[in-house]
Amino acid sequence: MAQSRKDPKGRKLKEGESWRSDGRYSYRYTDPANGKRHTVYAPDLPELREKEKLIKRDLEDRILTDTAIKKMTLNQLFERYMATREFADSTRTNYLRTWENRVKFEIGTCRVTQLLPSHIKAYYTYLSQQGYAFSTIKFIHNMIYPALEMAVDDDIIRKNPSKSFSTDYGKAPRKREALTVSQQEKFLDFVKKHVVYKAHYPMLVIMLGTVLRCGELIGLTWSDIDTKLKTVSVDHQLIYKNLGEGCQFYISTPKTYAGIRRIPMTQEVQDAFKAQRELNFMLVKDRNYEIDGYKGFIFTAKSGRLLMPNAVNNVLYNIVGAYNQQEKANAKKEGRDPELLPKISAHIMRYTACTRMAEQRMDIKVLQYVMGHAHIGVTMEVYNHLAGMDRIEKEIARLDGLVMNG
Repeated sequence: MAQSRKDPKGRKLKEGESWRSDGRYSYRYTDPANGKRHTVYAPDLPELREKEKLIKRDLEDRILTDTAIKKMTLNQLFERYMATREFADSTRTNYLRTWENRVKFEIGTCRVTQLLPSHIKAYYTYLSQQGYAFSTIKFIHNMIYPALEMAVDDDIIRKNPSKSFSTDYGKAPRKREALTVSQQEKFLDFVKKHVVYKAHYPMLVIMLGTVLRCGELIGLTWSDIDTKLKTVSVDHQLIYKNLGEGCQFYISTPKTYAGIRRIPMTQEVQDAFKAQRELNFMLVKDRNYEIDGYKGFIFTAKSGRLLMPNAVNNVLYNIVGAYNQQEKANAKKEGRDPELLPKISAHIMRYTACTRMAEQRMDIKVLQYVMGHAHIGVTMEVYNHLAGMDRIEKEIARLDGLVMNG
């Protein structure tokens, strides 16, 4: 098409600018990063020059201007991000599945260079309105944010539009409540005396004495128990997930590097392991079940097959149900209100164990190590949730004693 150095209105065109016979204006430039020539179009000269300003600003800031980069979607960026990271198979599967189900066909189709903070916030608000929990939205944010941060590092965009994240998104997480000392004692005493559930007593003592995560507990093997050093070694966990070949058991590394640890055993925990070994000898038919080279699992079904995480929770739910049924009957006979136990899960058992240690003023760094927390802030939450006024009164009394003795 014919081109002119002046437009029909007599305005002088700058270098790279042209007026076209179809009435549009164009601007051609070379990307110094790769030497490629590019052309942008506009219906009038003022709009073209606004585009030129943005292009020059991009070039000055070394923002990539290749057409393919400019058209990159958040989905494509996420693929690039995942290719740069090493994850455990279970973690990678979880990331990819969540992205496929929650992000891919929503905000994932947006171009990275066109994403604004308002787009990200609107998406998180949408998830909130759909009833997703805060933890789910935070998990999604923890995938989107680092991917966009990589785009900033690669000079694809200037700023990360997902920098801001509000704790107001999603349904508020359920407040975790540790068992009180009284509830814990009643719970264990009931199990110890119950004709059926007493077989689970050693496992519960071990859960409370080692603060293991559920996957770490069911993944324990006898080779992890050192009776001479009196320690429990944690360097793996057992998971039951679909990693592409249907739901199966897999051995996985702990959640974080901090999860690899050696936990000292109390005498009570040692006795519980001894009792568990005796139970296994009497009750478990096949003690040679093997998964990924690991065998000699401590906690199994009577058949010898491994326990799924929900099997541990079901045991706890059933025990609480039986206890509460008995407590209701006793309370009715005695003409009083029943003192029921709350719902107890493997996570609540771990939280309870951690709370007991915090109440005994275990050093915060030691507790962090035993729990396998990568960040001390997670451990601090336990200290911050210890019983309110009771804790305050005890601390004031302690200080009062120090002053008086001083």
